[in-house]
Amino acid sequence: MRRALLSVSDKSGIVEFAKMLTAHQFEVVSTGGTQAVLAEAGVAVTPIEEVTHFPEMLDGRVKTLNPLVFGGILAKRDNPEHQQTLVDHDITPIDLVCVNLYPFAQTISQPNVTLENAVEQIDIGGPSLIRAAAKNYADVLVVCDSADYDQIGEALESHTDNLRLRKHLAAKVFHHTAHYDALIANYLTDEAKPDTLTLTYERQQALRYGENPQQTATLYRDCQPVPFSITAANQLHGKPLSFNNIKDADAALGLIREFEAPTVVALKHMNPCGIGSADVLEAAWDKCYAADSMSIFGGIIVLNRPVDLATATKMHKLFLEIIIAPGFDDDVYDLLAKKKNLRLLTVDFANAKDPEADELVSIRGGLLRQERDDVFDDPNEFNVVSHAQPTTDQLAAIEFGLKAIKFVKSNAILVNTADQTLGVGPGQMNRIDAVKIAVGKAEEKDHFNQGVLVSDAFFPMDDCVEYAAKHGIKAIAEPGGSIKDEESIAMANKYGVALIFTGNRHFRH
Repeated sequence: MRRALLSVSDKSGIVEFAKMLTAHQFEVVSTGGTQAVLAEAGVAVTPIEEVTHFPEMLDGRVKTLNPLVFGGILAKRDNPEHQQTLVDHDITPIDLVCVNLYPFAQTISQPNVTLENAVEQIDIGGPSLIRAAAKNYADVLVVCDSADYDQIGEALESHTDNLRLRKHLAAKVFHHTAHYDALIANYLTDEAKPDTLTLTYERQQALRYGENPQQTATLYRDCQPVPFSITAANQLHGKPLSFNNIKDADAALGLIREFEAPTVVALKHMNPCGIGSADVLEAAWDKCYAADSMSIFGGIIVLNRPVDLATATKMHKLFLEIIIAPGFDDDVYDLLAKKKNLRLLTVDFANAKDPEADELVSIRGGLLRQERDDVFDDPNEFNVVSHAQPTTDQLAAIEFGLKAIKFVKSNAILVNTADQTLGVGPGQMNRIDAVKIAVGKAEEKDHFNQGVLVSDAFFPMDDCVEYAAKHGIKAIAEPGGSIKDEESIAMANKYGVALIFTGNRHFRH
C-alpha cells in the first residue's frame, strides 16, 4: 500500500480527494484540522503523531518537521543506500504529498490586520513538505492546488501519473512557494529600496496578442487587490480587452483620479485627446468631445460619475472602444450594449485616491522602479517671473493643465482652459513642434482666448514663448530651470505674457 500525506488549509474538495486515494490503495496520513475533517467524513486516516511519535506542539507550529516524514518523502526509490536507511530507521516511504499553505495573502489583505496575526499565517512545514516532494518528483506525486485533484485522480485511474506530469506538478510547487515567499518578504520589508526586489503576480488571462498580432501577451494581476485598477474592473459587456486597450485604460484611470468635479477623459495611444470638467456629467462630456472631436473616434472614455442617459445617448452616436465608469444605470446599459463590441467596465472609484504602488518598467536585462508622479503643483508656490501677472482664471486653468500634463508623453505641451483641454502636443522630439501642434489645435476652438499653455518641462530657448505669444496665448506655465530662462522671461515681457515657473517637471517618457 502506498502512503499519502494530506495537510491542507483550504479544505474544499479534500474529502473527495482522500476517498479517491483510498480507492486506489493509498494509506492516508493527515494532520490536525485536515485529519478531523477526513475522520468526520468517514475516511480512514492515520494521524501524523502515529508516524512521527511526537505530538503536534507549539500551537501547531511543529507537526511534520521530522525525519520520519521527510525521510519518507526524500528517499530515492532507485538508490539502495536510501532504501536501506529507510529500513534501518523504520521509515515508511511517502508517495504522494498534498498540501496547500496558510492563507497569508488573504490575511494581509484584511483591513487592520496586525503584524502578529500576519506572522502566524507564515507557513513553515507546508512549504517544506511540498518542496521536498517536488525535489523528489520522480518518486513522489506532489499536489499544491485543489484544482489538480481531478487531474491526479484521472492519472491514477489510467496509470498515466508519469514523469512528465510529476515534473509539471513539481514546477508548479516551486512557482507557488516562490510566490508565497515573495508576498511575505514584501510584507515584512520596511526599506523602500531593498537590495533585491522580489515581485510576484498572478496570471489573470491570456490575451489574443500583444501590441501587434505577431506578439503573444498575457495579463498578470497584483497579488494584493488594487480596487481602482483595470485588473479589478468588472467588464459588463463587449469583447475581451486587448493588450493596447489595457495599457490605454490604465493610463486613463491614472489621469481621471486627478479630478474631483464631474470629469470625462478621452484617451488614445497613451495620450489624452480630450478632458472636460463641469458641474454635471453631460456638460463634462460635451467639453471632452469638443476638445478633439476627431481623435476621440475609437478612443477610451473614463467618467468619474455613474453614466446617465443624456450622456450615454451622446456617446452612443460614436465609435468608442471602451467606456469605464463607477456605474451604468439600467437604461444606460441597455442603450450602450446595443453595440456588441463596445466594452463597458465599472471600477470602484471609492478607492481612486488610495496611495499607488511604484511604477515598474521593463528594460532589456533589468527593471526600472520609480515613485508615481503624484506631486501636487501648489499655486501658492508658483513663481511669477514676468512683469505681467496671471489672472485668477488663468491660475485656475494652469492648475487644470498641470493635472493633465503629467499624463501626456514628452515632449508635452497642453493648451487648456480651467475645465477643458483645447490642444494637446504630445511626444515630440523638440519642444517647439509640440507647441505648434498644441496651439494649432487650440486655435480652432471657441474658447481659445481663455486658454493657457502648460509645458511638462522647461523651454530650452525663447522660441516657444514667442510662438505662443504671437498666436494669442496670454499665460504660460513651465517648471523653469533652463540656462536660457532669462531669454524666455524677456520674450514674455516683450509680448506682455504672464510666465509662471512651477518648479516641478512632469516628464512622461
